[in-house]
Amino acid sequence: MALYSSNLTLSPPKSQSMASLRGTAATARLIHSASRARLSLYSASSSLCLSSSSSYSPSSLKCLQFSPLAPHIFKDQKRSSVSTAAAASDPAQLKSAREDIKELLKSKSCHPILVRLGWHDSGTYNKNIEEWPRRGGANGSLRFDIELKHAANAGLVNALNLIKPIKDKYSGVTFADLFQLASATAIEEAGGPKIPMKYGRVDVSAPADCPEEGRLPAAGPPKPADHLREVFYRMGLNDREIVALSGAHTLGRSRPERSGWGKPETKYTKNGPGAPGGQSWTAKWLKFDNSYFKDIKERKDDDLLVLPTDAALFEDPSFKVYAEKYAEDQEALFKDYAEAHAKLSNLGAKFDPQEGIVLDDVAGEKFTAANYSSGKRELSEAMKQKIQAEYKAIHGSPDKPLQPSYFLNIMIAIAVLAFLTSLPGN
Repeated sequence: MALYSSNLTLSPPKSQSMASLRGTAATARLIHSASRARLSLYSASSSLCLSSSSSYSPSSLKCLQFSPLAPHIFKDQKRSSVSTAAAASDPAQLKSAREDIKELLKSKSCHPILVRLGWHDSGTYNKNIEEWPRRGGANGSLRFDIELKHAANAGLVNALNLIKPIKDKYSGVTFADLFQLASATAIEEAGGPKIPMKYGRVDVSAPADCPEEGRLPAAGPPKPADHLREVFYRMGLNDREIVALSGAHTLGRSRPERSGWGKPETKYTKNGPGAPGGQSWTAKWLKFDNSYFKDIKERKDDDLLVLPTDAALFEDPSFKVYAEKYAEDQEALFKDYAEAHAKLSNLGAKFDPQEGIVLDDVAGEKFTAANYSSGKRELSEAMKQKIQAEYKAIHGSPDKPLQPSYFLNIMIAIAVLAFLTSLPGN
C-alpha cells in the first residue's frame, strides 16, 4: 500500500525543490479525494480520522486535538504523512518489537492470550471471497471495538492493552503484523517450534472493514467435528492442520465468565501465574508441548478441561489419526503445527511488498547460486525443502532423475538444425 508523505504547506517558497512540489500536489489531490475515501492518520497511540465530508472546518478536525501527532501536523507541517492504510512494517522495528514482546511475556506470562489475539484476527478469513478486506483474515481489524465486541473475542481487549505500549513505541509496525508477531513469539517463547513467519501485512483503516460476527469457531456446537470442518475448511485448512492447530490449547485457560466454559479455578490455576482462576487444558499451561493430546486421550484428571471440540479430535475417524500421532510424537506435532500456524497467520493478508518481509531467514531462504558454487557449505533445511517441493511439482525429486521430455528434446533438435542451416555454406 502506498504511503503518501509530503509537505503539507500548500504555498511553498520559490526555492522549494520540484520533488517537494510534487509531494505537495499529491497531498492536495489526496485531501481533495477525501469525499470518496476515508483517510486515516496513524499516530503512535491512536487512530485519527478526517471526516469523509468534502467540506473542512476546525470542528471537523476536533478528533485530532487529543493526539500526540497534532503538534507535528499543525505546528511543523513540513514532516507529516497521510495514508489510506498503514504501509508495510519496518523490518528493524519488527525485530525490536519482538524483543519487547519477549520481555512482556516474561513479566506478564501472557502467552495464551497473545496467541489467541493473532488467531482471532486471521481466523475470520473466507477463501470464497476474493476482495480485500471483505474476505477477512490477518488485517488488523480486531483493534476496532465493533469486532472486539464479538462474543468469540471476549477478553481480547486485555491483549490489546498489553501490547499497546509496544505499538506506541513502534509506529512503523502495522497492527496486523504486531498481532501475528506477538502470537508466533508467544508460541516460541513457551517452548514451541520456530514459526516460519513473514511480515508486511497491510492494516485496514476503518471499522467498516471489520468482518461480520460468526466466522470464528464455537466451543460447544451440536456437531463438533462438522463445525470444525465448516469453519476451518472455509479458511482453506485441512484435517491435519485443524488437529495440529488445536494443539495450541496446551497453552492457556478457559474462563467461564468469558466463554461460559470451564471451572472458576482449579489446583493448576488458583495461584496464577498471571490473574488466578479459570480451567486449563493441561497441568503446565504455559508450556508448549504435546501434553494436550495425551491428556485428552487419557482423561484422568477432572481439573483439566475437555471441550466438545477437543473430544471430537479422538472421536472423529479422520481427526483421530492425527491426534493419536501427536500424542505419541511431539516432533511430528511441532513440525505440522509450525506449518499450520504460519499458514493461518497469512490468511487473507495483503502484503507490502507482495513477497512479504522475512526476519532471520526463517520463512524462506533466497537461493543465490554463488553462495553454493564453491566450498563445502551445506544447504539449509529450508532450502532443501524448497528444492524438493519444486522437483515434486514437476513429478520428480532430488533423489530420482526427472523423466525426459521428448517434446522438449524435439524442439531443441529443430532449433539446432535451423541454426546450422543458417550458417554460410550450408
